[in-house]
Amino acid sequence: MIARHDGRIVFVSGAVPGERVRARVERVTKQAIWAEAVEIAEASPDRRQTSVDPACGGLTYAHIAYARQLAIKADIIEDAFRRLGRITIGRVVTVMASPEAGYRLRARLHVHEGRAGFFREGSHTWCDGAATAQLLPETLPAVDAQIAALGKIAGELEAVTVAENVAASERVLHLEVKQGSNVTVRDGQIALVPGVTGVTADGGGHRPLPLAGSATVTDAARDLFAGDSPVSLLAAWTRHAPAFFQGNRYLTGALVRRVLEWVSADAVIDLYAGVGLFSVALAARGARVMAIEGDRLAAADLSSNAKAWRARLNAICAPVESAASSARRAGTTFGACIVDPPRSGLSPEALAQVLSLRTPELIYVSCDPATLARDAAKLIADGYAIDGIEALDLFPNTPHVETVVRFVRGVRS
Repeated sequence: MIARHDGRIVFVSGAVPGERVRARVERVTKQAIWAEAVEIAEASPDRRQTSVDPACGGLTYAHIAYARQLAIKADIIEDAFRRLGRITIGRVVTVMASPEAGYRLRARLHVHEGRAGFFREGSHTWCDGAATAQLLPETLPAVDAQIAALGKIAGELEAVTVAENVAASERVLHLEVKQGSNVTVRDGQIALVPGVTGVTADGGGHRPLPLAGSATVTDAARDLFAGDSPVSLLAAWTRHAPAFFQGNRYLTGALVRRVLEWVSADAVIDLYAGVGLFSVALAARGARVMAIEGDRLAAADLSSNAKAWRARLNAICAPVESAASSARRAGTTFGACIVDPPRSGLSPEALAQVLSLRTPELIYVSCDPATLARDAAKLIADGYAIDGIEALDLFPNTPHVETVVRFVRGVRS
């Protein structure tokens, strides 16, 4: 939350807009002050009691009533567009709500004394992830039981990445051994415990080394879309635990549904395609799709997921900075472009590629309002206009929010 003092911005954690608080200063720069609320002099009606450590799992909004969290996130998006992009959105931004507990499909957990948990934000201090309720109640006990079953390997673990499917019927753990460890993990050393369907580890290649059970988890369209699928029920998304995939089990299907609704073109280019979240859905709906992903592991999963749709889905492992040349080689004119970049947004080279494609429709999926606003200003300067904007609370009780914007070329917003 933001206050001002002597011409400087003060970022105050643990507060709610409108409150008067006594805060302890933690860090000072020429431009800003960082502080933590230690006493609430006048509380907001939107303050709620919580026993969770806000720094464990990054739950810095946990003390705020959930409806107010959604309103704050809408304000953050509108402020970023107005202040950073010099853009007036001209419409109310709605933020789709998520259940607050058990929403995480994947997490990288740090191992301490045989248990998996988070580091407190900005530190290497271990904390119990169960108290955050971000994961399902059965997830961490299953992870801890599997660690205990690893024998001497357990003491050499740095971290474990856990990945689940939406139905929680599959749960794969990816092991990270401490740097410099002499322990070697090999096939046949590990027995699976109940609640874990597979274990993998780094194997030196771009695919994880399978140690026990299945190396992947899979979501079918029926589960991803909660039984009401807008695409063929043959669509499925299989991925290794370290590969990026949207992390909210309740809203990932809603995110894909919104992108499907906003893409009207029959020929689509999907940049930062990941394992094929959007491109597989579009191909399963009947579109012709070129999907480009630069990360080798995600691209390998994308290629596997594309096989069922090979007549319509062309999966390419390449940096997005080569998107235009890939499109020219394919000889295809695209009616829509989807971009889902990392938090840093589009690099200048990637933005140049996107603009050179000149697609009539452009769908921008973003996890950072600031970089989204920055890139939106450049898209608008090149002739795009905002035709729709919506947000989804993929990360409840945190400051993060996922935003989807539909741009169209040559039409005033």
